[in-house]
Amino acid sequence: MCCTLIDMRNGFNGLAGLVRNYLQKNPTTGDVFVFINKPKTHIKLLYWDGDGFVIFYKRLEQGTFDVLINDSTSRELKREELLLILEGIKLQNYKKKKRYLSRENCSLKLL
Repeated sequence: MCCTLIDMRNGFNGLAGLVRNYLQKNPTTGDVFVFINKPKTHIKLLYWDGDGFVIFYKRLEQGTFDVLINDSTSRELKREELLLILEGIKLQNYKKKKRYLSRENCSLKLL
C-alpha cells in the first residue's frame, strides 16, 4: 500500500509510474498495489494479471477508509488487512486468532 495519499485521476500508466518511480517496485510482479486519496473516500488497486493491468476502483458514498498511514513510502498489507479496509473495519482494533501453520508454509526451513 502506498502510504502517500494520491490524486485519483491517475490511470494505468500514472499508477504504474508511481509504483516504479515512487515505490521503487516493479508493477508487473503480480502484487496488488493499493492507493488511497487524501479524503480517504476513494481507493484504487493496480494489479498485473500476466498480460495487462487491471484497476479496481471503489468510491464510498458515505464514510472513509480506515487506513494506517505512516511516514514510510509504502507498507505491506496482508490479504486479510485489505479486505478489512474495503469492508470498513478498523485495522487497529482487530485481533487475529492463532491458526495452524503447515511446514510447507512456514518461513523457517529446518535442515
